[in-house]
Amino acid sequence: MGKIYEDVWSKCLSIIKDNVSPQSYKTWFEPIKAVNLKGDTLTIQVPSPFFYEWLEEHYITLLKKTIKKELGPRGTLDYSIIMENSKAHKKPTQMTIPASNRMAARNPSISVPIEIGARGIKNPFIIPGLKKVVVDSQLNHNLSFDNYVEGECNRLARSAGFAVANKPGGTSFNPLFIYGGVGLGKTHLSQAIGLEIKTNHPDKTVLYVSSEKFTQQFIESVRNNTHNDFIHFYQMIDVLIIDDVQFFAGKEKTQDVFFHIFNHLHQSGKQLVLTADKPPIEMQGVEQRLLSRFKWGLNADLQSPDLETRIAILQKKMYTEGIELPKEVVEYLAYSINTNVRELEGALISLIAQSSLNKKSITLDLAKQMIDKFVKNTAREVSIEYIQKVVCDYFNLPIELLKSKTRKREVVQARQIAMFFSKQMTKASLASIGAHTGGKDHATVLHACKTVNNLIDTDKRFRGYIDDLQKKITLQ
Repeated sequence: MGKIYEDVWSKCLSIIKDNVSPQSYKTWFEPIKAVNLKGDTLTIQVPSPFFYEWLEEHYITLLKKTIKKELGPRGTLDYSIIMENSKAHKKPTQMTIPASNRMAARNPSISVPIEIGARGIKNPFIIPGLKKVVVDSQLNHNLSFDNYVEGECNRLARSAGFAVANKPGGTSFNPLFIYGGVGLGKTHLSQAIGLEIKTNHPDKTVLYVSSEKFTQQFIESVRNNTHNDFIHFYQMIDVLIIDDVQFFAGKEKTQDVFFHIFNHLHQSGKQLVLTADKPPIEMQGVEQRLLSRFKWGLNADLQSPDLETRIAILQKKMYTEGIELPKEVVEYLAYSINTNVRELEGALISLIAQSSLNKKSITLDLAKQMIDKFVKNTAREVSIEYIQKVVCDYFNLPIELLKSKTRKREVVQARQIAMFFSKQMTKASLASIGAHTGGKDHATVLHACKTVNNLIDTDKRFRGYIDDLQKKITLQ
């Protein structure tokens, strides 16, 4: 028979389980143990200060309501936190503190000062409340590896990121330099690495910061004569993630201070993760000594997602949001928006909002209307993939057959029409169109375009096909 406090916590967990996602429950609540019940106060044991920090920051309201439901209106919660001792042979110690002992937990984005050493420094990442300094990692728990869809476009960067997360500072990927265009997932991947490190190594101090925030803090430290404190703060970080380092360009003093911080962390075996919109070799306005350090580890690029990855991203987003869409709508979105992930997810959210606000069911027609308003000029420049899909649907052919080497008349005709519209409606080269159509060469594409033009002039029925298809493709 279980102890009373275990029974109370078991009932609390039943309520919590219904109010959080299965992944959150497994990560943040399964490891918790109830250790005492004194009067109306339940004490729960959490495995680390970071665990306590996360619960207070994200689940304090749910915990309070649950405790009061089980213990009555005067019910309260205490945490027993396992504190790792610096000497390995000693057992971990524990400290007990009441829930909501940190003002910063209620609003982690505000600037919270804390005194360090003889002089005080003000830094928005420091959280008081524990007996040791705790740094708010500035990580968004929604940007985890669980929500990051892997594809050919990001496989190298994701694999390297996962290796770094398992062994920060202990791989040859230091620094890990992730680069790619706007909306391709640089921030998501870098934050996922940080979250995974916090899960695997809760004793590590992780900090995510944008290059602009870093620059602002540096300027403040110069203005307030706390330059050394600024450097010392960053030198104590175990895993430093700097987003958009291309914005250091032209800022000589900022580059200089970051150079020294980089050197100290790297020499101390600490992990650095950097992101940018271009590789180091293409960066202008950044000192050569800094660029050479950016190349020390691994430079991994993120490319535009392919069709399969775009569909997988939409399906993942739908699963997370708990919604369902017709297959043809998902395919239409994936075919129409092929440049970046952010725009793709934005289109999905806009479509759901349109449906909800106008009380219309989500149909292909609604998707086409929304896409026209959402991406306008971008949407009008259709993709080769989308043209191929429309042509294959029209002639009732599988897209694999279109890209195959078969010489069946109806397949050859559909293939030539797809090439014709691809040349007309996209900026792709003849070689690129051929590559997208089963590896044909540019001469084959040119021949297809001439054949289609000849048939438009001489075959009335064929001209009808082209008119129908043109309307379908340009319906967006």
